[in-house]
Amino acid sequence: MSDQQPSVHPTAVVDPGARIGDGTRVWHFVHIMPGAKIGARSSIGQGCFIGDVTIGDGCKIQNNVSVYEGVTIEDDVFLGPSCTFTNVVHARAHVSRKAEYVPTLVKKGATIGANATVICGVTIGEYAFVGAGAVVSRDVQPHAIVVGVPAAWAGWACRCGERLPAPDATGRMVCARDEDAYRTQGGGIVRVGGRDG
Repeated sequence: MSDQQPSVHPTAVVDPGARIGDGTRVWHFVHIMPGAKIGARSSIGQGCFIGDVTIGDGCKIQNNVSVYEGVTIEDDVFLGPSCTFTNVVHARAHVSRKAEYVPTLVKKGATIGANATVICGVTIGEYAFVGAGAVVSRDVQPHAIVVGVPAAWAGWACRCGERLPAPDATGRMVCARDEDAYRTQGGGIVRVGGRDG
């Protein structure tokens, strides 16, 4: 088998029709549904369930994560162990809600920490960072760090994941790790430069 081909552990169940990109690794006891589209160079950890969803390139989905229909994961997203998504608002075992899935979007480069819960209908912005155990019930801005129950803003994160320092007098913040520079703008932040431009 070429290194470019997907690698699927023998205990994993991949239903016919599922699409898995080159270089993606699927670990033990995973179940991937027939409508799933998983990008290249991703990793699906042990015990995961992947519904009829789209997952981008370069994602790392850690053990025991279920990604249910209605959830979309963009490129380079990290989903920590046992984080949870919902897809209906008023769940009842005896009432079918399959026509009422509420979309959830996790944008490029975002991180969702271990045991965090994401309530359906929200968008997690690019490079946002959801702390372990947080409960997210509303949209998270790009680069925002949110923690707690319910999740609340706790700072800003660089693309590399490091917490940015407080803005200087001009509203500028520079990451100590990779020297990316950001500026506050309109209640959020924007990248204004760094080592790679």
